Amino acid sequence: MIQNKKILILGMARSGVAAAKLLIKYHNDIILTDIAKQDDKLVYELTNLGINVIIQKNQEDLLDESFDLVIKNPAISNKNNTVVKARRLNIPVINEIEASYKFLPENVKIIAITGSNGKTTTTTITYELLKRTNYNVHFGGNMGIPLASFVEKIQSGDLLVLEISNFQLADMYEFKTDISVITNLSQVHIDFHETYDNYKQIKKRIFNNHTKDSIAILNAADKDVISLTKDIPSKKLYFSSKIKADAYLKNNKIIYNNEEIIDCSEIKIKGNHNYENIMIGIIIAKQFGIQNSAIKEFLKEFGGVEHRIEYVKTLNKRKFYNDSKATNNKSTNIALDSFKSPIILLMGGLDRNIPFDEIGDHLHNVKAIISYGQTKDKIFAFARKNNIDCHVVSDLKIATEKAYEISEENDIILLSPACASWDQFKSFEERGKYFKDIVNKLK
Repeated sequence: MIQNKKILILGMARSGVAAAKLLIKYHNDIILTDIAKQDDKLVYELTNLGINVIIQKNQEDLLDESFDLVIKNPAISNKNNTVVKARRLNIPVINEIEASYKFLPENVKIIAITGSNGKTTTTTITYELLKRTNYNVHFGGNMGIPLASFVEKIQSGDLLVLEISNFQLADMYEFKTDISVITNLSQVHIDFHETYDNYKQIKKRIFNNHTKDSIAILNAADKDVISLTKDIPSKKLYFSSKIKADAYLKNNKIIYNNEEIIDCSEIKIKGNHNYENIMIGIIIAKQFGIQNSAIKEFLKEFGGVEHRIEYVKTLNKRKFYNDSKATNNKSTNIALDSFKSPIILLMGGLDRNIPFDEIGDHLHNVKAIISYGQTKDKIFAFARKNNIDCHVVSDLKIATEKAYEISEENDIILLSPACASWDQFKSFEERGKYFKDIVNKLK
């Protein structure tokens, strides 16, 4: 528990606000700061709780040796001036999940899921399966539900399922899980971590404080995952859609521990990437004694998560899909490989100085690209290099309307940006909802 401390919270996104609301209850002196103007109603609410809200650019001026702790938004770099100053003053810097972890009661079993892709779907599947036990199950983390917002509701003996991003892992130290998962690894977020090796080492923190009694669930066919985890003490369980493992594919069936769990033809969501996400959920479910019948019942109905290859609607025999959560090349590759019909691809967003070349081998069904946002010209050059027709526009609304205009019957119109949303939107969720609103207004 954190109490009677002087704390600076950097960033008024959901996690920062949730952390402030939690910590103010425990006699902490809190300054919550951001560089951007905030909603007046939110500021009023926080101020009434006793939280000192300060909006200013030079946030390092707020910090001195009288502070006991800095809690930063995960997206804030460790090179941030305030973070650097805090470390120079020997003030611990952590994030909202690490802070919230200190409020958990004893005997809570924690399942944490990370990886370059598939985190949200896997976390959702795991949560839904574990709800079929006699445990009270809680769910949150990187998908926009801060642990601080519900940690006080968790009781001893409950299960906690968390999606954990690399940004969150970068500032976690005492946090310990009972079961940790790495879905896969690929070269993403290098702009933040500088090198792929740094990124992998941050991901490895999902196994921090593990013992031989902890469980690690790993992608058996991912060489980087296998190499990274060779020295962890955890009990290792493996999954793969490519090779035999504890959970694997055989004759289009998912096998776990040499037992057939379900035929893939019965599963509503399709694609080997989704089957691997399901395998992880099955491995975890089996640790808690969930019967095959309950697993099958769920998988026959589960239609996926919002913003991840999410079906929106069919209009004049054109199908629209929202894959706004595809903020990197590999996610877009997965989406492109999920369709056999002609695709009009909407790409664009924040420029993180990452080339799009690795998407080139997945363009077989792409008949046109509509590029928009900060990366629109870079995407145009990429499309031209791959002999794909590309229309350059300024924003997502125009891109969606243009895609519909040039489409033909049986085309797939796919938003899978391969870029972060922050050039024009606050989050990928906001971007996905905006896209769906546009589609639903088309005539």
